Amino acid sequence: MSDANIVLSNGKMNRAVIIGGGIGGLLTAKVVSNYYKEVLIVDRDDFPEKPENRSGIPQGYQPHRLTPRGKMIIEGFFPGLSEELLEKGAALTQNKVYRFTNPYGILSMPNSERDLMCSRALLEWGIRQRIKENTNIQFVSKHIVNGLQTSPDQMTVTGIHVKERGQSRRQKVIPADMVIDTSGRQSKLTNWLQELGNKIPAPDVLKVSLGYSTRHYKIPADLDKKWALIHVEGRPIYRENTGIFAMIENNSAEMLIWNAGGNYPSTDAVEYEQAVADLADPIIKKVWENIDPITPPKGYRIKELFRNRFEKMNRWPSGLLVLGDALCNFDPIYGQGMTMAAIEVEVLETCMQNQQINPRLNFERSVLQKFQEEIEPVWWLNCVADLSRPGVEYVGEPLKGVSFAQKYFDLYIKHATTENNFNLFSLFWAVNATLFSPSRIINPQMMEIILNGSNEGKKWLEELVGGNGKELENVIFENVPAFR
Repeated sequence: MSDANIVLSNGKMNRAVIIGGGIGGLLTAKVVSNYYKEVLIVDRDDFPEKPENRSGIPQGYQPHRLTPRGKMIIEGFFPGLSEELLEKGAALTQNKVYRFTNPYGILSMPNSERDLMCSRALLEWGIRQRIKENTNIQFVSKHIVNGLQTSPDQMTVTGIHVKERGQSRRQKVIPADMVIDTSGRQSKLTNWLQELGNKIPAPDVLKVSLGYSTRHYKIPADLDKKWALIHVEGRPIYRENTGIFAMIENNSAEMLIWNAGGNYPSTDAVEYEQAVADLADPIIKKVWENIDPITPPKGYRIKELFRNRFEKMNRWPSGLLVLGDALCNFDPIYGQGMTMAAIEVEVLETCMQNQQINPRLNFERSVLQKFQEEIEPVWWLNCVADLSRPGVEYVGEPLKGVSFAQKYFDLYIKHATTENNFNLFSLFWAVNATLFSPSRIINPQMMEIILNGSNEGKKWLEELVGGNGKELENVIFENVPAFR
């Protein structure tokens, strides 16, 4: 156990260093500032004074969504933040329509909740402004982190090695009682740990080769008052694009075109607009008659999604943690990344509270394990969805029940859509948005409703239980991971 963890039971420690000033880093700083006298957020960028995209966030222009769970966590950390973002121009979605198109039909659902949508730049800026109010949190901008400083036996992380950006390029060590890596997909933590002589377990990898292209548009007031989001799901077997049109802020909207398996959407303006016109929802054509582009299409591609398994290492240095995309990253189309970072920070807060009351050895490793418990179902859902697309492959620990879940989820969506059942559809969305465990939709009672809703489902149900007398509960146990 590190000295820092001993002090945690008695009072505030001296310094925590957060690598990365994105949303995960900002939330982490908010929580750990209650346990450290000083918190430093170290980032390669110079933070803008206004809501602007940063060069260190190459995906920043693309759509970012907080699920309801993520919003609740962040609002808990920063009460009143949502209203502040609305004052800065974020789009209010209350009394507007969410429209979902899939191969089985269309569902339109009015939103009665007071909710908002905005760009990542505005959300991050709003959180950063709140963080600046905390006197024991400081930003160390324009610094590149090159490695970890450790004790002589390399069992405790005692700081980081940094290099200033700019003409001086001065190098120095920033001492710390705790270092937390929130630097995202570009994290170098695996390399730093290997340099210390550690053997790193192979990550689970989803070879997804996904791409998304986004364009921003100016919209008239009548559209802004009607629509919150239009989601058009492409058919995976035909490699069709998925499109998402959503309001953001200041009477503007964004259109995302997404695909996987190496079928990258174009960033050429003419080809992009044709891809939008080809989406399988006639409402898009009507919407496009009244909007004007204000930016060219911009793309972003991801070759692989990975889930690091640091909790399985033979030894893990004390004084070191990692969370967010640096630990596990998800397909952006499902809008889970920022929410998962918020969930992990909430877990970290609980662990630190418990450590104050009942100090324990291997604090950091236990935190990593609890992170993985939250990651497990969301990673599985990502893999189930993306592996339905041609060209997507998985390498890692065997995944249980992928084909079973794909077939069941397809029947579920078909039933919810053809029956125009908003409750069933919303529940499916809530599970994928991390609000509920997959067990909320994969249980005997729900499966009987879904499978008995179609001839195809009834036939499969008979195959699952009819011929061998099995209970559905046993079928689920054999085919689906046991999530909390």
